[in-house]
Amino acid sequence: MADKAVELEVGHRTVRISNPDRVYFPARGETKLDLVNYYLSVGDGIVNALRERPCMLHRFPSGVAGEKVHQKRVPNGAPPWLETVRVDFPRYGRHAHELCVTELAHVAWAVQMSTVEFHPWNSRRADTEKPDEWRIDLDPMPGCGYDRVRRVAHVAHEILDELGAVGWPKTSGGRGLHIYVRIEPRWGFSDVRRAALAFAHEVERRAPDDVTTTWWRKDRDPRLLFVDYNQNARDHTIASAYSVRGNPEGTVSTPIRWAEIDDAEPGDFTIATVPARFAELGDLHAGIDQAVFSLEPLLEWADRDGVEEPPDSD
Repeated sequence: MADKAVELEVGHRTVRISNPDRVYFPARGETKLDLVNYYLSVGDGIVNALRERPCMLHRFPSGVAGEKVHQKRVPNGAPPWLETVRVDFPRYGRHAHELCVTELAHVAWAVQMSTVEFHPWNSRRADTEKPDEWRIDLDPMPGCGYDRVRRVAHVAHEILDELGAVGWPKTSGGRGLHIYVRIEPRWGFSDVRRAALAFAHEVERRAPDDVTTTWWRKDRDPRLLFVDYNQNARDHTIASAYSVRGNPEGTVSTPIRWAEIDDAEPGDFTIATVPARFAELGDLHAGIDQAVFSLEPLLEWADRDGVEEPPDSD
């Protein structure tokens, strides 16, 4: 027999949660309802991270031990108060109406639909072709230890300071770190990606024993960290701040302070620990929209270095 559904008041909406007792995270036994309550506990943070952005959903209908479904299109039958944004895929002659979060009830609805991970675009619905977020993805190769990730994060921070850019770090929920920079929505994806690659080259110049920007995975040294500039390509998404990840421990991609990088371990941040941290610290990314950077210096670096865009995918 299916678990009895529960109804939650989320803002001024009522969201029905079916199968609330279904175990989603086997390491500690958290359920679908636990997942909803986690997202409610970090409500301001997750809405700030997703607000107005096209959002792809990573759904796990039977929990994270089961099949993962990548869902771009909001299904028929969604409540009328749900908001969406149309994005086009010219290469395939298709389009999709993706979830566009503007309130916490939209997040709760997505979890009711078995969403665990939220993967937003780095642009917003006002102009989906002009990103307002530059994403620095510090992606360790299989033989790269977390001590190397920490070292490279400090190098990236140093360069951002020199540029006058404010970087907002977070754990990836896996083995890496992400740093977000709010940018003026003046440039298309191609220019943002070129700027990101110019930055990656500078990180590599300063930390050649730790970093690679080699494009093809098969050609990279497995001990190094890849600065993945490709996360700024159109329709490439990564888990947002406060997004849970689809693993048995329910790790969370969690904003951290720069001073925490040397001590924080990726496994410290889970749906069991982040709510109390959020209650104490609030949203560490709350000020990101007030710290807007112009890409012009990085585009000058790209022109100086003759940076050309690599292929669309690795």
